Amino acid sequence: MHTDLTAFETRQARLLSLLDQRHLPVLVVTKPTNIFYLTNFRGSAGVAALGPPDPILWVDPRYTLQARESARGVEVREERGRLFKAVARWLERKRPTRVGYEDSHLACRELRELKDESGGRLRFKPAGGLIEELRTVKDLGEIDCIRKAGRLTATVLDEVLREIRPGMRESELAAEIEYRMKLKGAEGAAFETIVASGQRAALPHARASAKPLARDELVILDVGAILAGYAADMTRTLYIGEPSRRVKSLYRAVLESQQCAIEALADGVRALDVDAAARRALERRGVAQYFTHSTGHGVGLEVHEAPRLGRREKTRLKSGCVVTAEPGIYLEGFGGIRIEDTLLVGTNGPEILTPAPKDLWCIS
Repeated sequence: MHTDLTAFETRQARLLSLLDQRHLPVLVVTKPTNIFYLTNFRGSAGVAALGPPDPILWVDPRYTLQARESARGVEVREERGRLFKAVARWLERKRPTRVGYEDSHLACRELRELKDESGGRLRFKPAGGLIEELRTVKDLGEIDCIRKAGRLTATVLDEVLREIRPGMRESELAAEIEYRMKLKGAEGAAFETIVASGQRAALPHARASAKPLARDELVILDVGAILAGYAADMTRTLYIGEPSRRVKSLYRAVLESQQCAIEALADGVRALDVDAAARRALERRGVAQYFTHSTGHGVGLEVHEAPRLGRREKTRLKSGCVVTAEPGIYLEGFGGIRIEDTLLVGTNGPEILTPAPKDLWCIS
């Protein structure tokens, strides 16, 4: 991650412009990923206030040294008492006409403390989602981090695929994937690695179990590394043994569906149109009824973030958005197939950030 001051000042300036449009002089930021996005500080206890003239970050003594070393574009203040009380007293002195807060990441008792300790006369307005809106379009530093996380993820999966054998437990395979990610420099897995084999592959978000991999079964591997705070997300499906015509046909259907979704990704395209492109491909193959989730989602500081590529999502994609394309079909009693990549929406077409082969990998 590029930690130069300019990147964070630019993000803060974009937020201040958005706050001005919403007539919010100040925004109290409490979601850790949003604080990191705006200031480069990563910690479990911190509250930021963004508004002219200068942004402030309050932390407790556990994080003072870390914040002063890592934070960019903010004044760091150590608070040995209650963080929200310190913020409230600052608000009372500043007396903004309105105070925005992240309603999706602020407990009722914390909001009550902000109101009471600031004198009870300030107007507080829910403003959740504003920073997430900014985060949908990545800057060059963010794209570089996600690209590196994607390449690391693809490299690890390629290595592990060569060592998979019948009898290996799902949980053993998941642990090996996550271990290798850390060996190659990742902070860890961006989410709990999914390994689902046999009939369990019909569960889109199955947790790796003690079930051994067996012959004549599909295996879904949903993996992603996190690097410098940024995630990648990729799914591949393999087969243990010699796949039947049915398996090959179903796999081609999903692969075609994903390719149609990828080809639909472009600046200005509505998210629902990408989803529709994936579904039409499956409809032509007569298997769309087995596609039970949305086509994709945004990826960045969180592995699931805006924008969502779903049936009802009218959001228009922009150059710089990073999203997944992950159609899948799931047949109870048979198994499932999903193919997923993390992609950058660009002015000259999409770029695959998880560069790994997508042929049906067969394990003998």
